[in-house]
Amino acid sequence: MTIAATVGDALAFEGIDFRILRTAQSVATVEALRSAGVEPEGCARAQLLKDTQGYVLTVTAATRVPDMDLLRRELHRELVPAGDDDLDDLFCDCEIGSVPPLGPWYRIPTVVDSSLREQVDIFFDAGEPCALVQVTEQSFEKLLEGADYFAFSRRARS
Repeated sequence: MTIAATVGDALAFEGIDFRILRTAQSVATVEALRSAGVEPEGCARAQLLKDTQGYVLTVTAATRVPDMDLLRRELHRELVPAGDDDLDDLFCDCEIGSVPPLGPWYRIPTVVDSSLREQVDIFFDAGEPCALVQVTEQSFEKLLEGADYFAFSRRARS
């Protein structure tokens, strides 16, 4: 798999200029991103949450994590992290651990941390562990049309 079919469809449909960055290993950690030449602040990471109302995809920079208490208050929901079975069902064209942050394209309500708007370029998982997609921040917002933006993250502990 080069990139997930849904990711490719989104990029093509929106007419987005992009670049694929191939890495020798999964870029699951901040250190791995830096060794691949990517600033972690510009890497958008997705986390799937759920409750009795359904799912929400959160998108933050790789150096940040969702503040769950703030999200629960702001969204008026009792959200908890979803499991691998949920990820496999919703992101069936992706490998576990490489979830693209394109919630609207997977028909999942999406919230994006506003800190990502400060980046010139955004990198995100392509649906396979050793590939990242690079787009401009404006293109990223176009891919996430319909998502809500607000500040809901905090710095991840090192």
